[in-house]
Amino acid sequence: MADVGEGEEIVAVFPYVAEEKRLVVASDGRGFIAPTDEMVGGTRKGKILLNLDAPFKVAVIVPAEGDHVAVIGLNRKMLIFPADQVPEMTRGKGVKLQKYRDGGISDAQVFHLSEGLNWKDSAGRVFNVPRRELRDWIGNRAEAGRLPPKGFPKNNKFG
Repeated sequence: MADVGEGEEIVAVFPYVAEEKRLVVASDGRGFIAPTDEMVGGTRKGKILLNLDAPFKVAVIVPAEGDHVAVIGLNRKMLIFPADQVPEMTRGKGVKLQKYRDGGISDAQVFHLSEGLNWKDSAGRVFNVPRRELRDWIGNRAEAGRLPPKGFPKNNKFG
């Protein structure tokens, strides 16, 4: 049970799994990896996890299971970088995941590079781009990235 205040919205709902980790990202593209054990609040009002400056809000909370992070911005540029470049924190602002001139993050995903990058299109079909075809998008955290591979959904979501 949780008290949701006026003007607040639910970004993600997921079951608690001990010792699991999640990638938490704000709309300005800053984020970090947080253990779910540290997300549990002891009161009905919850717990502050991500410190935000107005007008930014929480944009993405996804499982952090993998060795690489893929992010795509509202500018339709995608970047893939090693997950160890994202700090694990219990709370804070996080670090810049991708560089934007304007706009912010659209979606993010943590995945195993050896298995390739997956996404779903609007028809529900799953696409997989193998590791060897991802080399043009692999870089370091806080770079700008480049246009996504052919077939990536127009809504800029991994699915």
